Amino acid sequence: MQRSVLGKDLVVSAVGLGCMGMTFGYGSVGREQALATVERALERGVTFFDTSDHYGSGTNETLIGEALAGRWDEVQIATKFGSMPVLESGRVPDGRPEQVRLAVEGSLRRLGVDTIDLYYLHRVDPRVPIEETVGAMAQLVLEGKVRHLGLSEASPGTIRRAHAVHPITAVQSEYSLWSRDVEHEVLPTLRDLGVGFVPYSPLGRGFLTGAIASVEQLDTDDFRRVSPRFQGENFARNRQLLHPLRTLARTVDATPAQVALAWVMRMCPGAVPIPGTTRPERIDENVEALAVQLEDEHLADLDIAFPPGAPAGTRWPEQMMEFLNG
Repeated sequence: MQRSVLGKDLVVSAVGLGCMGMTFGYGSVGREQALATVERALERGVTFFDTSDHYGSGTNETLIGEALAGRWDEVQIATKFGSMPVLESGRVPDGRPEQVRLAVEGSLRRLGVDTIDLYYLHRVDPRVPIEETVGAMAQLVLEGKVRHLGLSEASPGTIRRAHAVHPITAVQSEYSLWSRDVEHEVLPTLRDLGVGFVPYSPLGRGFLTGAIASVEQLDTDDFRRVSPRFQGENFARNRQLLHPLRTLARTVDATPAQVALAWVMRMCPGAVPIPGTTRPERIDENVEALAVQLEDEHLADLDIAFPPGAPAGTRWPEQMMEFLNG
């Protein structure tokens, strides 16, 4: 397994594992299957695991804590706080300093660790100056509860303000062939500051694998059923985008998923994508994307097929869009 460095000194596997789907978002997954998937990731050299206190109301952290018990010296765990609990003012992110303290204690307990390697603010709280939230997070570093700090879906200005309070090791944002929003301002900001990049949903929530022929094949509680890009005419139009991806995959003797992952890593050298899966065989496929070589002409072809703004529909439902690029 190749290694990458996030920020100054957080060394992780070049591909991580997004663990959300094991308890949240993508329908029902059996516990034994989830544990087997984590075990397969470890066998293939994956050391970077991504979770959140929001995924299944903490059950994801509990599961990952169980799966990695006794192996904490081999791995790097990233978790998040401050997503969108239901408050009196509605469903908004929670970045209050008091919430930072409350949240980290819960995550440490569920994971069964003394220190979290990378602690993210899941969504930026518009009610709280980022300096106050990151200041409280920085205190956790001083106390040894957290090693590195991160932000998720943050704007360039917010990243700079946060980094001025305490070094930000990584920013996590959606990035894939069909979600290229970060290219214009966020990625240049990260390069300027020396902040690492962790692309989530690098396979377009499974869409870029080509395996989803119809939303009807998804579980009834799979949130993609209400995702705009998976709806009606949007879904049909977006399916057309897959043709050139499949063609290129055949040319380079890879799967569409491997090409999509290889594209992310070629476009952002040093970035650490965290494709999510709940199946051990997909771990093999994702890790082997590291061996896929995309030439400049391949990148040009994909740029034509997937220009920024090409997908039909927004990447999140309307009520969640306002909390992106916060």
